[in-house]
Amino acid sequence: MVSTHPTGVQHSGSQYLPQSWDTNTNSSPNQELLPLTARVHDHDLLEIGGCDVTTLVEQFGSPLYILDEETLRSACQQYRDAFKQYYKGESQVLYASKAWNCLAVCAIAASEGLGIDVVSGGELYTALQAGVSPDKIYLHGNNKSREELILAIESGVTVVADNWYELHTLVEIAQPDDRAIRIMLRLTPGIECHTHEYIRTGHLDSKFGFDPNDLDEVFTFVSQQPALNCVGVHAHIGSQIFERQPHQDLAAVMVQWLRDAGKYGLKITELNVGGGLGIKYIESDDPPSIEEWVKAICEVIQAACAAENLPLPKLLSEPGRSLIATACVTAYTIGSSKVIPEIRTYVAIDGGMSDNPRPITYQSVYRAVVANKMSSPLTQTVTIAGKHCESGDILIHNALLPKTEPGDILVVMGTGAYNYSMASNYNRLPRPAAVVVANGEANLILQRETYEDLIRQDRLPERLKK
Repeated sequence: MVSTHPTGVQHSGSQYLPQSWDTNTNSSPNQELLPLTARVHDHDLLEIGGCDVTTLVEQFGSPLYILDEETLRSACQQYRDAFKQYYKGESQVLYASKAWNCLAVCAIAASEGLGIDVVSGGELYTALQAGVSPDKIYLHGNNKSREELILAIESGVTVVADNWYELHTLVEIAQPDDRAIRIMLRLTPGIECHTHEYIRTGHLDSKFGFDPNDLDEVFTFVSQQPALNCVGVHAHIGSQIFERQPHQDLAAVMVQWLRDAGKYGLKITELNVGGGLGIKYIESDDPPSIEEWVKAICEVIQAACAAENLPLPKLLSEPGRSLIATACVTAYTIGSSKVIPEIRTYVAIDGGMSDNPRPITYQSVYRAVVANKMSSPLTQTVTIAGKHCESGDILIHNALLPKTEPGDILVVMGTGAYNYSMASNYNRLPRPAAVVVANGEANLILQRETYEDLIRQDRLPERLKK
């Protein structure tokens, strides 16, 4: 039996489905949302990457991000191999590291042949420190500082220019004897797609990118600047997208930009179609597979280039969520509960909006299992509450779980994207630790913050000391 994981990765059902789960009973409808290596061992405990989740919590504490290396590598390989299969020209997959930027994740992606998309000096510095080759790093951002641009130029990475201010700043920074700065131009394609308002970036009313109506002026300016080596154009239409048609429309529009650039003497050799492929957070989500998404993009680009009699450009894409999200879970320890008769039951965990701000920010929906009661019947519908001093700090509404008790380990699935990367110290909670698991081995990749870490940057003026 072969089925498709939420990341789009193909896997064998016998390897993936936990052996003790009966999908015909009320035991757990959520197994397909877990990482590829998830299984239940003989003591009814959840394992990921060959590691018992409850033991990981005992060793590293909770909340705890648990990253399954096999799932992440499989998604990287799926993207990389699909482009090689369906695109006749050169291609490069870039990991959109804003989803989760840290040394280990950047290193894993790079080891699979991926480049890295960064959006700040901090993300750029991290990618470089992880050993990523500068020629595979692309710097985005709608308001890059002068310092960030200088770091990018000195490091030899590609700058994705977003606006006029940035173009003029790059020209000012450039030194006469230096090699021309390698740039791409980010353009706004004016394509709407079905996604959350906050994460739609392709429509014209967006803070990102040049207006396509200014194309003549932009191409003219860039063509006259010896300090700028414009190698490509970039566009991105949003995130958590299930439809293929908006990406196909984008690909066709971008080939027209490629054609138009030639009229200005610009030798555009790269097209970056962005990313945005959605993943399966809940059972009803139905995104295309990675292979289906890549195939659709490649077919449109190749057909459009043939129609315009253009050579195939180097084709870049920037998946983030669909690479990392389902590779990670977050383990929490259950604490207090509150029963409000005929209304709801609250079950509280030792984390919440500071380690996963997406539910309160985007109204995102997640699923969960209890790691130490994997085969227990699902008899409770509860609201999973965080521990922060906010009524809105609710992680999951109406979670169907076994009867829980203090000390049980709740595992929330699909937390690899925009969880740690958006984490905060709200209420002065230390940010959690993270481990990567593979073949029964767990390695710390992010150390848990301490109370000392929380006050490390604080300064107490002498006049306030007692």
